[in-house]
Amino acid sequence: MKIKWQIYMTIKHILFGLLFCNYSIFCQVNVEQWKVFELTLKGPSAGNPFKDVKLSGNFVSDNDTVSVSGFYDGGGKYRIITMPNRIGKWNYTTASNIKGLNNKNGSFICEPAKRDNHGPVAVQDTFYFAHADGTPYYPFGTTCYAWVHQGDSLAEVTLKTLSKGYFNKMRMCIFPKSYDWNINEPLYYPFEGTPLTDWDYSRLNPEFFRNIEKRIQQLDSLGIQADLIVFHPYDRWGFSKMDRATDDLYVNYIIARFAAYKNVWWSMANEYDFMTEKTSDDWDHYIKLFSQND
Repeated sequence: MKIKWQIYMTIKHILFGLLFCNYSIFCQVNVEQWKVFELTLKGPSAGNPFKDVKLSGNFVSDNDTVSVSGFYDGGGKYRIITMPNRIGKWNYTTASNIKGLNNKNGSFICEPAKRDNHGPVAVQDTFYFAHADGTPYYPFGTTCYAWVHQGDSLAEVTLKTLSKGYFNKMRMCIFPKSYDWNINEPLYYPFEGTPLTDWDYSRLNPEFFRNIEKRIQQLDSLGIQADLIVFHPYDRWGFSKMDRATDDLYVNYIIARFAAYKNVWWSMANEYDFMTEKTSDDWDHYIKLFSQND
């Protein structure tokens, strides 16, 4: 009888958990300070989710309020990612133009950071860098422009080398790069379509950005800052000559997807003056997008 009662209570708890998270593919209860809290929701895959669906999350803890945009990750999956900076309870509410994604409420507990987690890096005293907990940060970086586009085998070699502690910052491109030392095609492309230049610029390719997200996480596990180059001119695919509407779609997506990771830095461009299609007004516009939304 006792065993039957235990089985009953176990099933009851499981069903209660499923009821509590009935709108979510993934429910996270606790998160370490300066790591990421992720809410994953089921939503529509028909039409064009990248343009048709609006999704955001509002996170509140005492007097702190953080609003972040969600993003579509393919297969009817939508994600909202944020980095809690305050220890304690956080409450959240979603907002969306889609009924099934709108007004989803919940909470999580932000626990104290562990010993090796010092938080994001910021400028300190005008001339220096420091982590959020006050630990000084002295950047000693390297550049691997296209390492995320070379495949798992070479990427693992790169990570193994970096694990030896030579560098604490990696400067890298989001878009694939075409130049004398890299003429191979990337594993994935940022937009749906057909290489080399027949792209549907209204539809991003989540697999491309999922790969970069994985590399950002791997660098963070090694204590390495990921300095992401947003644009560059070394391009044979047309990504350096997109119009502003397409650039905005791309920029807002990478902010929503990458900004919550504590090791992410933004470099607006590599040799921006070679990108003759873009004006000073364009650069001002993109900088404001990051300033306002990250």
